[in-house]
Amino acid sequence: MAFVKSPKTSFAPKLTIQDKLAESLTLFLVKFIFSIAVASLIGTFYEPQNLTDKSMSERFTPIVFLLTGGIILPLFEEVMFRLSLIFKPIYVALSSACFGYYFCTKLIFNSRLSLVDDTFGFRIGTAILLGSLVFIVLNNQNVKKRLQSLWVKKFDLIYYSSAILFGWLHILNFELSYLNLLLTPILTLPQLFSGLITGYLRLKFGFLYPLSFHILTNSILIGLSIFIE
Repeated sequence: MAFVKSPKTSFAPKLTIQDKLAESLTLFLVKFIFSIAVASLIGTFYEPQNLTDKSMSERFTPIVFLLTGGIILPLFEEVMFRLSLIFKPIYVALSSACFGYYFCTKLIFNSRLSLVDDTFGFRIGTAILLGSLVFIVLNNQNVKKRLQSLWVKKFDLIYYSSAILFGWLHILNFELSYLNLLLTPILTLPQLFSGLITGYLRLKFGFLYPLSFHILTNSILIGLSIFIE
């Protein structure tokens, strides 16, 4: 709570792996209980269908569904939203490449991130081109120095923007009806909460911890949906 109130880019104490795992698992349980509570509350008056999960379950076998939704997409989203919370030209370039792929897929082709079709090569090419250009620009010493300073001075804005954008973009998992758009802050509240936690884990423990957190969350949800079906 202290971190969310006043985000920072560094932590003084060095923790053991056991301490890191214990704190990460505790936060995972808190997030999971929170998500169940929110979903149950929303379900009492409204239950929109997750079109992304429906599409993936129809297109993929259970194993491929679990691999894609439980591992590949979490890796993509963590690189996109959390990797560059710590400033390095390569981190920002990789995040930019993922954003390029995302918006090219969604805005230009109105397609699915996991769909491999005749536009896939163009989407990948756009991502690589954008990431490469960003990497070249950020390796200019003047630009790099200014952005490093900006990351420290405006880190709270960067952290909040990352979490909010991560949460609210998940509204695209649902039908873009007027009601769903109106309820975006509520329907995406679990993802927003997850974004705040994984951002904290990224800064305090490194990239593998929020990635594992995300993979575990998605894998459990997808596994349960497969089991129920």
